[in-house]
Amino acid sequence: MSFASGVVSAIGRRRLVSPRHNPWPLIVLVLVLLVAAAVIATGIGAVEIEPGRIVSHGLAWLGLPYPGLSDFEAAVFFSIRLPRTLVAILVGSTLAVAGVLMQTFFRNPLAEPSIVGVASGGALGAVAWIVIGASAGIWTGIPPQFALPVAAFIGSAIVCGAILLISGDEDGIDSTKMLLSGIAINAIAGAGIGLMTFIADDAQLRDMTFWIMGSLSAASWQQLWVLAPVFVCTMAFAYWFALPLNALLLGDGAAHHLGLNVRLVKLAVICLTCLASATVVAMCGVIGFVGLIAPHAARLLVGPDHRVLLPLSLLLGALLMVGADTVARTIVSPSELPIGILTALAGGPVFLWLLRRKSTHARNDRGSNHA
Repeated sequence: MSFASGVVSAIGRRRLVSPRHNPWPLIVLVLVLLVAAAVIATGIGAVEIEPGRIVSHGLAWLGLPYPGLSDFEAAVFFSIRLPRTLVAILVGSTLAVAGVLMQTFFRNPLAEPSIVGVASGGALGAVAWIVIGASAGIWTGIPPQFALPVAAFIGSAIVCGAILLISGDEDGIDSTKMLLSGIAINAIAGAGIGLMTFIADDAQLRDMTFWIMGSLSAASWQQLWVLAPVFVCTMAFAYWFALPLNALLLGDGAAHHLGLNVRLVKLAVICLTCLASATVVAMCGVIGFVGLIAPHAARLLVGPDHRVLLPLSLLLGALLMVGADTVARTIVSPSELPIGILTALAGGPVFLWLLRRKSTHARNDRGSNHA
């Protein structure tokens, strides 16, 4: 029996396959909702552009006889609104896929990319550069718009290396050690950010807000070209290894007996998750809970089979991020609310509900075992 047929048979016995006979109509529906949300989002702002006019402009661009946007509207649309919406889609999708990978790694729906400290490490790198690096003249000659993301990425990369060093052994990566090291790293990074906040001046504090709370206000076409390859690599790996990821849900022992190189797959999963999270932090600051909400919502709708869980999760993550960004830049207009506040407000209750639900299931299982 081949590895693929063995995994399908095993997950069928364990009821890990999606209960939906055909989940793809639902995935197509969410895709349509995402496109509609993106069109609406690009039209909302100080310069209002009706969704119908945006669609008309797209048809005109294809050569059809429809009226397009004015020169001013087109400049706003293509220079500000469209790149920001596309960045929101890529950020939400990347965080959602990273969340699926992290939850598979820990076999726990409460897991989320920021749990291992990658996001807080990136934020510490960014704020350290704002408070110390810029004033000390480090990287003189490099424009701040490039130096700051590089500092954030270096902070995340250092955390990734520390996690792999601490949690790795001859048998592979120990998920318990990784979780505990992530908690410790989050605490250390939080202390470092607190120290930077204490010694920063008013201007530096305003700049630090972007990285600590997350924002898409700096979204641009340049960011898009950085995020797109990372998203493509993350999604391609995740979907190509959908069946091995399903096998990991059965436990390391069962996956090994099915012929899976558990150590290699888990190492690839954590490295790719860290890369995706570090890139998002470097571009947009800390945006939490998207990797928790989207995968869990998708799992409730189609089950844990990665062949359908991954595409639905990335679409839901993108939809969540587009909606959150639209609210963030309009609810306190002309100012802008950090998007991390909105995702935390949405994700916090979801996390508590998941924790409560998991505890209830554990009690029910113990009761049934006693019976």
